[in-house]
Amino acid sequence: MRLDKLLTAAGLTRAQARRAVLEGRATVNGAPTRDAGAHVDGASVLLDGRPVVPPGDVFCMLNKPAGVLTAVRDAREATAFSLLPEAVRRRNPSPVGRLDRDVTGLLLFTTHGELLHRLIAPKYAVEKVYVARVDGTPDEADVRRLAAGVALADFTARPARLEILGEGLVRLTVTEGRYHEVKRLLAAVGHPVLELARAAMGGVYLDKALKAGESRPLTDAEVACLMRAARLAEP
Repeated sequence: MRLDKLLTAAGLTRAQARRAVLEGRATVNGAPTRDAGAHVDGASVLLDGRPVVPPGDVFCMLNKPAGVLTAVRDAREATAFSLLPEAVRRRNPSPVGRLDRDVTGLLLFTTHGELLHRLIAPKYAVEKVYVARVDGTPDEADVRRLAAGVALADFTARPARLEILGEGLVRLTVTEGRYHEVKRLLAAVGHPVLELARAAMGGVYLDKALKAGESRPLTDAEVACLMRAARLAEP
């Protein structure tokens, strides 16, 4: 999307949008720009120092740090929601799934209720990718065991794809995302999790440029990727 179209979608007239850009009141990723035609998909856009969020559904990603709850509000604890820009918080997006307090990485937020439901419902088998530092180093027998599906105390997990990245470092892809599933699966094959981060969901990967606690809107391509993963028509 062009910068001037974003500003008009957010409520300015076309003339107001062009004037604001020419006057240097708009910044893209922290840098002032006077190019009304600049493409800003996925960029952080501010007008007069305030985030610009167009109407329609909200789709954004947060690089969740450790130590915050995946919640909209909590009377005593810091929440992931509180890290979003004020303009986004005013739209009341919901987190897509939950990450434990100690788990870091990709956390999506959206106001699109059906997309949210499908991304986390086991029925739709949307892939979630995690990178974990574990006790010891798994071997090929562990890879095969997870690929066959592991019987846990309360359910039998679907096949999961384990990749060994290095000594004590693995990537695990699951399609259910049940409560503590990743930690339980790795513990079940004898390698308890020491650190855990979510790297991707539905084919959308955490932007490596985002520092812990930072967020940005999803690009049109990323939204389309999630829609395909959830078997929904693109918006």
